[in-house]
Amino acid sequence: MTERESELIAALRRKNLVRGELSRWGRPALRHILTGHEPQRTAEATSLQKRFVACAHATPSPGRDLCASWVEQSFSRLGLGVVLGDARSLCNWYCALTDTADLKVGMIVATMAHPFTSQGMAHGHVGIYAGDDMVMDCVAEGVRKVPLGLWLSVYGLMEDPRWGWLGSIRLG
Repeated sequence: MTERESELIAALRRKNLVRGELSRWGRPALRHILTGHEPQRTAEATSLQKRFVACAHATPSPGRDLCASWVEQSFSRLGLGVVLGDARSLCNWYCALTDTADLKVGMIVATMAHPFTSQGMAHGHVGIYAGDDMVMDCVAEGVRKVPLGLWLSVYGLMEDPRWGWLGSIRLG
């Protein structure tokens, strides 16, 4: 276990969200990328996939509890249309994949619910896979970039995270 993972587990235990190796909801407390199931690297991405990540970097936070709005605004900068919905809807409509080997740069990563805010319980959370094992998302503090394994662990405590192409529009 890495130092960051140890710190994460300790923080989750202090909040009574993790007991042993599982969350209170019976999900794995830590999620790792298995050998042979690595997601797409940035170098393997198409120019459109890379452009979407660049759009995400250029899109400021629209505000607290507006993760889906940030994803949608980032996507609309591509000029491929507008896709609307809360994180739970986006997860339900467009995210069916669960094997990290299927995760491509520019896909959305989402969960139906998380235990950290009332909005998260009701609407879930969504971010963008930015490549090289990193996820971008919009949280109360603003837009950030975090390691994929930690994102999957934190937001997968209640519901298993899934991924797919926003609006079913393949970028790669």
